Amino acid sequence: MENRTMIQYFEWYLPSDHTLWKKVAKEAANLKEAGITSVWLPPAYKGALGANDVGYAVYDTYDLGEFDQKGSIPTKYGTKDEYLKAIKSLQEQGIKVLADIVLGHRLGADEKERIFAYGSASEDRNRQTCDKKKVTVWTKFTFPGRNGKYSDFKWDWTNFHGTDYDAHSKENGILKFIGKDWDQEVDSENGNFDYLMGVDLDMSDPEVLEELDRWGEWYLNFTGVDGFRIDAVKHIEFRFFKVWLEKLRKSSGKELFAVGEYWNAELSRLENYIEKSGRALSLFDVPLHFHMFDASRSNGTYDMRNLFKDTLVESDPELAVTFVDNHDTQYGQALESWVLDWFKPMAYALILLREQGYPCVFYGDYYGIPNNDLPPVAELPKLMELRKNAAYGEQVDYFDDPSMVGWVRCGDAEHENSGFAVIMTINQGGTKKMLVGKEKAGMVYEDVMKKVSDTVLIDKDGYGEFLVKDGSMSIWMPNGEKVELSELEEGKDDVPKEEKDREKVTDCEGNKNEI
Repeated sequence: MENRTMIQYFEWYLPSDHTLWKKVAKEAANLKEAGITSVWLPPAYKGALGANDVGYAVYDTYDLGEFDQKGSIPTKYGTKDEYLKAIKSLQEQGIKVLADIVLGHRLGADEKERIFAYGSASEDRNRQTCDKKKVTVWTKFTFPGRNGKYSDFKWDWTNFHGTDYDAHSKENGILKFIGKDWDQEVDSENGNFDYLMGVDLDMSDPEVLEELDRWGEWYLNFTGVDGFRIDAVKHIEFRFFKVWLEKLRKSSGKELFAVGEYWNAELSRLENYIEKSGRALSLFDVPLHFHMFDASRSNGTYDMRNLFKDTLVESDPELAVTFVDNHDTQYGQALESWVLDWFKPMAYALILLREQGYPCVFYGDYYGIPNNDLPPVAELPKLMELRKNAAYGEQVDYFDDPSMVGWVRCGDAEHENSGFAVIMTINQGGTKKMLVGKEKAGMVYEDVMKKVSDTVLIDKDGYGEFLVKDGSMSIWMPNGEKVELSELEEGKDDVPKEEKDREKVTDCEGNKNEI
């Protein structure tokens, strides 16, 4: 089975020139060649800022760049027809398409309504800050530019829990509408983190649920996408997507892979969501992202043995989508936590070259981010190539040193020349003895990352003393040479005496060996 690799095909600071859909259609064959198996496209529908909207200030989910609304026909990324062509171009290359969807909130209403509401404290949404008062809120969505095409559903205040602006008093502050209560099965940050932004959908309203079901079926049929990246799931009733995805999977007959964004570094929060949502969707491994962020900024003091401790990929690899950075962690964004550039190659090796998890490459690392004068990660294409062609077979870990760690992928029969040894350090360079298998005895290994010019000879027991330079990473693979080991070499002790009492590991042949 080939390795899966996702790419997030946008970054926050892309120009509002309506060209992204055309670019991804043109790049489809190159993405396939690079080893990409799925592409996560940004929100395709019209946002409150029209052609300048990244996509998360949702206005009309039926307008995919087709109607003159919010000052433009195209979205930031292009027109409806260009979007559909991009999807088809990717799928013709065997690449699955994941649509970014935002269902929890809306912005940019067409009309105001005068209603009663209560104030809620921003730091504790369960605490009421004022008695019932009359407010004027932007809650009526009539979509005059679309004029009922695809759906005649209109949103009004009864479909929402609350908002954060009173247009009458021109005051900001969280308002909970009369007769409404925040959904309870949501993240407990700020007491209750149902409300995020804009007007918050009432997921207990049957009318809302019916409309979201109708829209989901329409979107799947209209676009033909293969799955979803789901925004801000911690703010939406935890059981909602279990039911919603189950209906869509049944009606479409598709697998509909889905990954949710639950932004929290505590593994227990992610595990709780997975349980409550019935394992209906994968989650991004936010704890792993923060481990890599911390390692990159530790000045060489981070304990590399803990890289995967309390991460989703360690706890539940089947549902872990691993990533290094994304549009929210970029410089200047609300969740800014950028992994420093010197550590980026190591970070990508940690998600691309290991057996566990479904890695997601970031557009900004692949193409660069001109807004911040950040070039592409130079080593990323090579790491993606190694994932595509060589990252197969059993994995043997050597996370046994605070600053220098490594692992071996043993390769398999289905992928010729697969397998490698990875070694990295965030401090001083050196060597690490790792077992690649007795069948590799006499082979000469070279560093395919070109950081170390020396070669490594695999001894008769299948071990190599692999090298790495200061604050760097090397990936070792056979260079095609083979040396006949001398009788003197064959007469040596199988394992040095000082190694006898160390921990045992399983080698590439499934045997227990001393390391």
